Amino acid sequence: MSCKMMTPVLEELKKEYGHQLAVDFIDVNEDASATGKYKIELIPTQIFFDATGKELFRHEGFMAKEAILAKWQEVGVALAKKE
Repeated sequence: MSCKMMTPVLEELKKEYGHQLAVDFIDVNEDASATGKYKIELIPTQIFFDATGKELFRHEGFMAKEAILAKWQEVGVALAKKE
C-alpha cells in the first residue's frame, strides 16, 4: 500500500524538481535485481544519492513530499520549483 502512496509523490517531485533531481521509481517486482543492487529490504525505500552516486540517506516506508524536500535541504541541496 505504501508503494502505491509513493507514486503520486514521486510524480510531483519529478514534475516540479526534475530539472534538478533525477527521480527514479524502480518496481522490484519487475526488476528483482534492484533489491540486491540497492540493498532493498523493505518497500518502499527511498535512497538519496549525490551527483557522484554516493548514498546520502535512506528511508524505508512511506515518505511525504515535504519530508523528502526537507531531507534534501538537510543534506545541503537547495531546490527550486520549475517555473
